[in-house]
Amino acid sequence: MSTHPDPTAPTRGRPPTITPERLADIGIRLGLPNLTMANVAAELAVTQAALYKRVANLEALKRLVAETVFQRWQIPLASVDAPGGLEAYLMGFVESLCEVVKAHPGLPPYLLRRTVATASMLEKIASHQAHVADVFGLPVDKVRWLLATIAFYCIAGADTIYAIADDEEGQVITEFKQGMRALVIGSLQLVEADGALQGRAMIDGSSR
Repeated sequence: MSTHPDPTAPTRGRPPTITPERLADIGIRLGLPNLTMANVAAELAVTQAALYKRVANLEALKRLVAETVFQRWQIPLASVDAPGGLEAYLMGFVESLCEVVKAHPGLPPYLLRRTVATASMLEKIASHQAHVADVFGLPVDKVRWLLATIAFYCIAGADTIYAIADDEEGQVITEFKQGMRALVIGSLQLVEADGALQGRAMIDGSSR
């Protein structure tokens, strides 16, 4: 029997070296595009073999990081009394989502593909949809379509735009934001035409 202590074993009275929280924090700091089992093991000062005992593979590690980023994202809360109504809320939602994509390169595939989204991510999405539907008095299925449509094009567009734009005030970003506003307005008009929205007040808060 070896008399040398296992460096990967948790020390009595101290938290374990490798925890999901530490893995996620390191992954966020390194960034999804730069994530490898080797550099995460180095950050933890453990062997790759020890790391593989806690996480199955690199893809599982990336999913953990993506899930943590998404769970830490504070989705803006809706309020029927806020100025601008649903349209203004959706533009704030777009802005917040753009910031998440910009801050975490490599995240979009985990947001766009339901097959890689975790159960907790899907639960958060469903909870947000129910919240918006309740605040604005809309059918959940209409809100689900509305938010999913806007989020899809926002994520895909922001992923491309922020990868090539030189600065936040660049023409490309300005045009992208204008395009997202057009998408929000057009999507609301489609929902209104379908009879789910009751007048302009629900859309832009112009009257109550």
